[in-house]
Amino acid sequence: MMLKLVKKLKEAADAQASLTLPLASRVKSRLRSTLDDGREVGLFLERGQTLYHGDLLVSTDGLVVKVIAADETVSTVNCDDYLLQARASYHLGNRHVALQIKPGQLRYLHDHVLDDMLKGFGLTVKVEKAPFEPEPGAYQSTGLHHHEH
Repeated sequence: MMLKLVKKLKEAADAQASLTLPLASRVKSRLRSTLDDGREVGLFLERGQTLYHGDLLVSTDGLVVKVIAADETVSTVNCDDYLLQARASYHLGNRHVALQIKPGQLRYLHDHVLDDMLKGFGLTVKVEKAPFEPEPGAYQSTGLHHHEH
């Protein structure tokens, strides 16, 4: 019997299970997956919401499940020059790239063309495995890959 996860909890609760998903799955309202303990699960959520690391979902029978952002292959740029970070963000945004922005750091799903562009600005790009949580709204409108111009 597949567990049905039907809504996001607004309040804190103790999770009895966890579900590790990459971003491409965290933007879906309908999904078949497997809890980290191996149980089959189906997402039946309101459309248009992204699941973030630490979100709590509840099943039809009251099981509370914590969402974990899976490690993905990302490109990370650390930069303490705010103007350079803003320039890089602008050029990535122009290409409709889903972008995670933190103070002194940019992260996007790994793409060697984008890596080369940023290296051209004098930035150092590190390809690594890490959770990816881009700015809200950016992701749903563009699909998984950036558009080629």
